[in-house]
Amino acid sequence: MDSKKSFLRWAGSKQKIIPELKGYWVDDNRRYFEPFMGSAQLFFSLNPSRAILNDINGELVKTYQQVRKSPYPIYNILKSIKVSSKEYYRVRSLNPDSLGVNQRAARFIYLNQLCFNGIYRTNLKGEFNVPFSGENQLKTFSLDVLVDVSKKLQCTEIYSDDFEHVVKSHLYRNDFVYLDPPFAVSNRRIFRQYGPNSFGLEDLARLSNLLEFIEKRGAKFLLSYAYCKESIALIKDWNHKKILVQRNVAGFSKFRRKSAELLISNIKL
Repeated sequence: MDSKKSFLRWAGSKQKIIPELKGYWVDDNRRYFEPFMGSAQLFFSLNPSRAILNDINGELVKTYQQVRKSPYPIYNILKSIKVSSKEYYRVRSLNPDSLGVNQRAARFIYLNQLCFNGIYRTNLKGEFNVPFSGENQLKTFSLDVLVDVSKKLQCTEIYSDDFEHVVKSHLYRNDFVYLDPPFAVSNRRIFRQYGPNSFGLEDLARLSNLLEFIEKRGAKFLLSYAYCKESIALIKDWNHKKILVQRNVAGFSKFRRKSAELLISNIKL
């Protein structure tokens, strides 16, 4: 596995447009800030010397925190779990609250690597319910991956908080904020990735106000979002650019196609 890639698979990952996004990182001495980290592909590619990572998904955040602390025992647990459909559903059925911290992180990584398209979805009870993919993504996993991730995370503060609150509570002048929220588009079915409380159409006004806050604080931001009337409304006087992105969420490769995204920033390239 490329050391500049995330250790997690994630629906909506920006791996394919990392070269485009990296162009906005104009100062290696800035503190990197990501309020919707997901798989944090840009963070791992940039490998900044200081960072704040955040996500409302508590299981994801616990996994990051534990990998930072204990990569070796987590890897040993992963290595001991058989890769099969039967074992996948057994592990999926486990209540994470009943597990130790290392077992809990290993469970999250195991399910992430073997679930359908790296999707994270929960039912109304908050239980992970994505089916087995049939592909052994764990073949690409190694101890070196977790150790490298642990090293990169040593420079980070990691939170599980509302995106607006975490930015307003911790943002400094000259920070670089990368915002990659789940897409909430009115003419599509909203995919509530983390359950009913995840980012939705009603949060777009807060997101717009947050861009103004970041600008007034003297920090820099980059927002990536689906190209749609909702994102066009966010442009205002900001610098912006439309790009095409290959999407991989469709179940069969022949149905996977390019979709348009909008990059919005107060940085002029």
